[in-house]
Amino acid sequence: MRALARAITGLELPAVEKISEEQADDPFRILIATILSARTQDATTHAASTRLFRRARTPRSMAALSVREIERLIYPVSFYRYKARYLKTCCRMLVDRFDGKVPSTLDELLMLPGVGRKTANLVLILGFGSRLNICVDTHVHRISNRLGWVATSTPDDTEQALYRATDRRWWPYINLYLVTWGQNVCRPVHPRCGDCVIRAECPRIGVRRSTT
Repeated sequence: MRALARAITGLELPAVEKISEEQADDPFRILIATILSARTQDATTHAASTRLFRRARTPRSMAALSVREIERLIYPVSFYRYKARYLKTCCRMLVDRFDGKVPSTLDELLMLPGVGRKTANLVLILGFGSRLNICVDTHVHRISNRLGWVATSTPDDTEQALYRATDRRWWPYINLYLVTWGQNVCRPVHPRCGDCVIRAECPRIGVRRSTT
């Protein structure tokens, strides 16, 4: 983990991390950006989030937008029509049930439309400074299995296994380190194993072909 921390210095950070830094770790904007980021390239997520936040900066103002306007603002994120409906309903629930604030517990976050464990954990880590959560997306799931830290078939299983397999001090950083590394070096297809700073520690489980 220390080697990865050094290696990602200067690399392009994931979109939600950038938004977290730009928006002073605002839980609401982290929540919205993470919902938008699902199956969407980072550059598209960042651009769509920026447009949306210029128009609406709070749950109340975003809930007041029409679904059609949200669609227009977030296009071309993947599944933008579904996400527009999720965002409006989510913001309405934040206003009606949580007094316009993003809840700070996992169970409450999971009540929100469009929010799964990945999104909820990332909001807790980036928005509330939690050191007790691990956020697992496809990169974290793939790389932790590739490294042999876990042997799991789903991201939810990987999250639970990582709590047992890793030191607690690294939990808030696992997503940042592995997602950044996964986007730049440890790619899903043809990972750049020759450029990997931890190649000597990696059994390359499931890797059939890599590049140097």
